[in-house]
Amino acid sequence: MINIDMRSSCYSRFSSANTYCGMAANQSVTGDHLFTFAKSYASFHGYISICVCVFGIITNIFNIIVLTRRHMSTPVNIILSWLAVSDIITMMSYVPFSMHFYCMYPDVNKTPDKNSKSWMTYMTFHINLAATTHTVSIWLCVLLAIVRFVHIRSPTKAFATRRRRMTQSKVLILLIYVWSAISLIPNYMSNELQENLNPESNETTYVLRDLRLGKNDTDALVLVNVWMYAVTAKLVPCLLMSIFGSLLIYNIHVKIRHRRKVLKISGANSMRLTEHSRTTKMLVSVILLFLVTELPQGVLIVCSATVKDFFDTVYLPLGDVMDIVALINNAVNFILYCTMSTKFRETFVHLFCACHFPHSNESIGYTLTDRLAKLDSHSNNNEHQNHINHVV
Repeated sequence: MINIDMRSSCYSRFSSANTYCGMAANQSVTGDHLFTFAKSYASFHGYISICVCVFGIITNIFNIIVLTRRHMSTPVNIILSWLAVSDIITMMSYVPFSMHFYCMYPDVNKTPDKNSKSWMTYMTFHINLAATTHTVSIWLCVLLAIVRFVHIRSPTKAFATRRRRMTQSKVLILLIYVWSAISLIPNYMSNELQENLNPESNETTYVLRDLRLGKNDTDALVLVNVWMYAVTAKLVPCLLMSIFGSLLIYNIHVKIRHRRKVLKISGANSMRLTEHSRTTKMLVSVILLFLVTELPQGVLIVCSATVKDFFDTVYLPLGDVMDIVALINNAVNFILYCTMSTKFRETFVHLFCACHFPHSNESIGYTLTDRLAKLDSHSNNNEHQNHINHVV
């Protein structure tokens, strides 16, 4: 599968022809505006993307540390932890690429230093790695929606069931990572470097092979791979996320109405139910961010494969924009977790901001440390007691 979205910004600068010049030769009015915007934004993209990546790497490390606490151990949080791992890998790979090709050498013209064999080889590695981690992330988000939906439909506190669901989630996460790498092997093979020799200066540069998307002579294998990538890594995941995200919203509202009406829940249970609802809304927000990021890319990929010159005149000028939107999506989960999950926020404060936490609660013999320690102890005791009951 050709990872067209990861190649777009790279290809627009490093294809076998000067793509910007080729694009300018056949611009429509809309295409001309996109081309002008692409040139203007490219001068800022490197610095913006590095800032986003640094922020995202740090906050995703926070996510992993918090979500792997014992009292935070759930199938959903395991998925979110490995989603953070995938996002970290994506952004760590992007930083050297952005620094070299956008900050150090912002000019679109090819030079031996910028387009050296070593740096172009790294760029190819970055494209392949980012393609894999990006595919992993979107399918983890699908798994997230499915697992949460199953939990809402069939909630359980039984030790055996909870343990089985945890194991199933870990196995599915592993399968997603392995499947994503294997399914993108055709993509790895398609990203080839070509040697360019300038007869005037006798200088050698390296460029990506031209895919010639949207042309009459596009290779049939390229078209098949583009369609496969659009369907399996964009459209199908987006469809599944839309279905299960909608079901999540519907089911959580039904359950809240049912519990309030039948059980006439107390204040404490109401708070517990509200936190449960917030967790689901937080996960729905994560899903919506992926939909906003991925669905337009899927549509644009299909148009690139079916509409003549669409790839050159529309898709390529938007390459940097799609990159930064994807990077922001990778970086903002920490903000969502802190604002929408009390449990995550309290655990983070306990782990990283304990010295700044108000001491007013200490006067009544209760601190956040005590609360989280009780949560850990309660989790261990429940698992032990449920295990004993299960054995008996």
